[in-house]
Amino acid sequence: MFRWPRLLESPQGPVARYDGREVINLCSNNYLGLANHPTLKEAARRAVDELGVGSGAVRTIAGNMAIHTQVEQELARFKLTEATLLYQSGFSANAGTVSAILGKDDVIVSDELNHASIIDGARLSGAVKRIYPHKDVAAARRLLEESRGARHVLLITDGVFSMDGDIAPLPDLVTVAEAFGAIMMVDDAHASGVLGRAGRGTVDHFNLHGRVDIQVGTLSKAFACQGGYVAGSRVLVDYLIHRARPLLFSTSHPPSVAATALAAVRLVQEQPEIIERLWDNTRFFKRGLAQLGFGTGESETPITPVMTGDERLAMDLSDRLFDAGVFALGITFPTVPRGKARVRTIVTAGHTKAHLQQALDAFERVGRALRLI
Repeated sequence: MFRWPRLLESPQGPVARYDGREVINLCSNNYLGLANHPTLKEAARRAVDELGVGSGAVRTIAGNMAIHTQVEQELARFKLTEATLLYQSGFSANAGTVSAILGKDDVIVSDELNHASIIDGARLSGAVKRIYPHKDVAAARRLLEESRGARHVLLITDGVFSMDGDIAPLPDLVTVAEAFGAIMMVDDAHASGVLGRAGRGTVDHFNLHGRVDIQVGTLSKAFACQGGYVAGSRVLVDYLIHRARPLLFSTSHPPSVAATALAAVRLVQEQPEIIERLWDNTRFFKRGLAQLGFGTGESETPITPVMTGDERLAMDLSDRLFDAGVFALGITFPTVPRGKARVRTIVTAGHTKAHLQQALDAFERVGRALRLI
């Protein structure tokens, strides 16, 4: 199962140079194809020229740079919340927030397939962890009922699940959280820039504004740079500024990264057709895989797993696809449960139909050779 990460020798794009060869890239979270966008590159260059390459220290010591505040204000407008808070990564946004707001007298009710950063945040908090089967709202309700005596209860879910590409039943979970007075939190890393108007995420997708207490987003996927953020009430953000350990003990974003994020969030709002192109490509690729006879699980988003079940078969499929000019990574235990191995693909707005058809042709040749179809 062991593989060295492949060496990327070109800009991140729909076609990229890995390990010395040009391949169609189906491995990137660069959903909107912005990683090499001229507007974002110009924003980064301008920030370096005007503000330098580093922020100097953590924000609570060296102070906020104006560019950090501008990003947070833009994200709050984008997410339709009172405030947002930048973190150095989406991982630290989840782990740092969960561990800051809960303690040993509290309970976390969490989907079994939630991201590792949520799991780590739950462990760090010291709270009691109660796990419900994937997307099982009735089971979540039972766990909330059992948790009535706790000081605080957090119900938390991914908005889009990163390995299966399915969407959380957020309306039902929100209703259950409200019924039991639980804090509702959603990790929208893979919904940011993908779902909702202008990519506002699952809360917007389901029109649940004002009913989700904490939203986590990322700047490193559809927005093509680096970092994460928490969106919610002003009180929540003020509290986290003083209690979230990643914020307190890790240097803030370089100005070029913050400027890139600001440009990306604005660009997506100004050019929603980029998201439409992403979904058009997604439908084309999913339809092609289905017509070939591949199993893609419960995927509803640009994350489309090609299921093999067997770990060795997943890695063999990935290796042979690379030889055929397509980079699609094999995913095995412990990233996914044993027996649930797959090759995970992500279509982006930057792919052309010709790219995707070439990838489908490779999947057909290799899939038949391996007797997957």
